[in-house]
Amino acid sequence: MPEPKIAATTPAKVTLEAGKTYYFCTCGLSASQPYCDGSHKGSGFSPKPFTAEKDGAAFLCQCKHSANTPFCDGAHSKL
Repeated sequence: MPEPKIAATTPAKVTLEAGKTYYFCTCGLSASQPYCDGSHKGSGFSPKPFTAEKDGAAFLCQCKHSANTPFCDGAHSKL
């Protein structure tokens, strides 16, 4: 599988709603970072669906190298 594009080297602070399903961009090509907009088509990547467990702020990975996607784990600091 090809390497994802690094969309940014900082996490995206987002507000999530408990029980809502979101589609996290894994390819780095989406113009709607950190969410999927379909730009991955033909790239070998697919979005990662996840359902928010609670309401509130979260920091989602934009470097696409987190071991805990969709959430940031600080991997961007090593790029």
